[in-house]
Amino acid sequence: MAPICDNCGVTERLYYRDSFLHEFEARVLSVGSASGRVAVRLDRSAFYPASGGQSFDTGWLALIGDGGRLRVHEVAEDERTGEVLHFVDADPIALPTGSAVRGVIDRERRRDHMQQHSGQHVLSAAFEKLYDFATVSFHMGDESCTIDLATASVSAAQLQAAERLANEIVAEDRPVEIRFATPDEARTMGVRKVPATERETLRLIDIRDFDLNACGGTHVRSTGQIGGILLRKTEKVKQGVRVEFVCGLRAVDIARRDFETLTGAAALFSTHIWEVPQQIRKWQEEIKSAQKAQHRLLEDVAELEAERLLRAHVLQVSSPPQPASAGGAEGPAVHHVQPTPALVTKYYPDRDLGFIKMLAQKLTKSGPAVALLACGGAQPSLIFAQTPGLSNDMGALMKQTVQRLGTRGGGTRDMAQGGAPDASTAEQAVRDAASAIG
Repeated sequence: MAPICDNCGVTERLYYRDSFLHEFEARVLSVGSASGRVAVRLDRSAFYPASGGQSFDTGWLALIGDGGRLRVHEVAEDERTGEVLHFVDADPIALPTGSAVRGVIDRERRRDHMQQHSGQHVLSAAFEKLYDFATVSFHMGDESCTIDLATASVSAAQLQAAERLANEIVAEDRPVEIRFATPDEARTMGVRKVPATERETLRLIDIRDFDLNACGGTHVRSTGQIGGILLRKTEKVKQGVRVEFVCGLRAVDIARRDFETLTGAAALFSTHIWEVPQQIRKWQEEIKSAQKAQHRLLEDVAELEAERLLRAHVLQVSSPPQPASAGGAEGPAVHHVQPTPALVTKYYPDRDLGFIKMLAQKLTKSGPAVALLACGGAQPSLIFAQTPGLSNDMGALMKQTVQRLGTRGGGTRDMAQGGAPDASTAEQAVRDAASAIG
């Protein structure tokens, strides 16, 4: 949407008066380098350089009478001089200064850009006419385009109304004409936005009885050539609300892709495409319920495993009963044993961090215990835990362990977790930590 005068810099811009000019002849003014690439300057060009949010044209340059041609892969405007630079993949000597060349524009790319840019003018005018939302910026991407509107929010109803009005203007096939005026003249003509940049002459795009705006881009001859405008999504940005849209054949391609995606999703759910959102919500609820049930089962497994480990520990450390005295009158001796913290070490090759952490919590809540646990799986991990009040420092022990392993981890005095490079290292780390506990 950048306002550009009728002729800027040395290069005569042929697309200013005819956006449908796809072939032209010109003379080479110079061949040099810019940003490390070969750049060709011509006395006249129909190639559009990236400017005002619109992407550049691509195509070919060929010496007249030579037969060969060079690919023009990018076109840019020299910020200092306003000249048009055509970047080609060629040796500079391939286009001698003063030679006559024929330029050929990539027609499909040009048509796409005209549809997107003209569609943007219609859409911006629709938002301004309906809700007084001014467009503050425009960007044309490879897949979609965006405009930023000067407003805090846009409702779904407003989006639909603007899209509807824009497509009504497209359906009416209104003429789109190129006009030229001075800035003072433009202010009296009802131009939607007169640029602050000082220009002797402004190029205006006139969508009959709907929009008049200063612009240097390439445009269709009538709104029907835009081929339809489809709004995609919105997001909040610093300067307002960003609206994503596509026009013309892009809209057809994206609608086709959306339809095929929805059809595939509907097939997975064995439903119609318009019922996919409802099925996904139902599926999400079922997943949540299944996850809750799985969590409860995992807690039960951890509880049983904690009881098993503690019972095994008690059997291991219990002393056998003492025989009766020779007289037998007083019966067996009674021993009052103070409970000692259980030291539980275990490696689970097929469990994950969530399980061993839950198990450690069960073990340390069941009585005085120290749990040194490890798991394998996709992410080998360690859990060191103890019943609160015991004398060990699990956080310090974990820090020493992960420093030795070259991994990361940490925690509190009573609970810490860390990573291990692999399963075998995790299993050995548990044994080493048990030795440190003593």
